[in-house]
Amino acid sequence: MSSDRLTVSLDEDARDALDTITSKTDSSQSELVRRALTFYAANYEAASTDSSEKLEEYYKMLTGGEHVLLDIDFLHCFLDHVKEDGEPRSEFVADADQVSDYHAQEYVDRFDSLDELLEWLSLCGFLTVRRTTENTYHIVFPSADIRWFMTRFIERSVEPLPFDVTINPGVAKVLLVEE
Repeated sequence: MSSDRLTVSLDEDARDALDTITSKTDSSQSELVRRALTFYAANYEAASTDSSEKLEEYYKMLTGGEHVLLDIDFLHCFLDHVKEDGEPRSEFVADADQVSDYHAQEYVDRFDSLDELLEWLSLCGFLTVRRTTENTYHIVFPSADIRWFMTRFIERSVEPLPFDVTINPGVAKVLLVEE
């Protein structure tokens, strides 16, 4: 194994971090720096994009107690079992509408544009957003049931917001336009 030497200047934060991890692991500084470089290289994309911000948002959502991780298959099961004769049961629709209306009131103080709202909803994993113009968005859903559920949610939750939204359903996706 060949060995290359490298001289590195550390600022105070980096120096403190190196000292802390050295004392916790009993590893040499050189070993820790090699591991850190290898780890950074393996995780470069996550470390250099906004995904770390998304992970922070996930963490806040989950630790707040209002959200849970849910396997997509469970979501499909739930949505499949709230149907009667192929249509969502009225009790489910009423409850889902109540949740949508509650979120609508929350969103009044939180979102000033459709872009902000869609970014938040895509973080939740219910949909994928592709912006096509300044105020037009193609929304793709994992299934027809989730499309129905989330389109209804969006319709109801944007009502009190300071912008209007036109919803144009397609076959597999929905086009949203902020007016």
